[in-house]
Amino acid sequence: MIHARLSIMAALAAADQGTLENAGYVLIEKGFVGMRPRTWLTITRPGREAFDADLAALRRVLDHDRSR
Repeated sequence: MIHARLSIMAALAAADQGTLENAGYVLIEKGFVGMRPRTWLTITRPGREAFDADLAALRRVLDHDRSR
């Protein structure tokens, strides 16, 4: 689960899911596994591009800090 992998509260993860979906970064599918509700997120191409851009920016910050 995304909140377990990211160490965040489930309520916060749910709020962020809607934001990511509205931005077109993920597709959300809801269903059940047995009697337990589950939510699946699939990253979209724009979501992957935004993630890659953010990751590249973070790497530039780290590289700049290391060069000091």
